[in-house]
This record gives sequence, structure tokens and C-alpha cells, in this order.
Amino acid sequence: MIPLTRLNNQEFYVNCDLIEFIERTPDTVVTLTTGKKFIVKEDPKEVIRRIVDYRRSTFHCQLMGAVKHLDKEDEDNG
Repeated sequence: MIPLTRLNNQEFYVNCDLIEFIERTPDTVVTLTTGKKFIVKEDPKEVIRRIVDYRRSTFHCQLMGAVKHLDKEDEDNG
């Protein structure tokens, strides 16, 4: 989930896997696959940067988990 800010400065979190598209109208509108729309303070590039950062962090966690699993197998077999 990524943090975003409503126009009234209220922070909320969005499951970035549900984001269908982001547009500037001139406000930034985030549309989910459910059809729900949010107007946010962040510009589209910032929303995309947050998505990329989130995906990198989850990939890193998955990779580290796999490495730990392989290390444990080596210890058990060694």
C-alpha cells in the first residue's frame, strides 16, 4: 500500500495493485480497477515513484526471504 494525500490534507493508503490509471485534470485523479476515484495532492510522477518504491521494497523482501531459505537448506544439508 502507498500513502497518498487528499486535497484536505488527509493521508490515506491505497493498494497500488488496484490502480488502473492516473491522470492530471489539472488535479491528479487516481482511478482504481473498482471504478473508485480519488483526487490527490501528489502529481502523477510522485504517485508512480511511490508505486515503484513499494514494489522494489516488496521484491527485496521476497528476494531476501529466498536467500535465507537457501542458506537454511545449506545448513541443514551441510
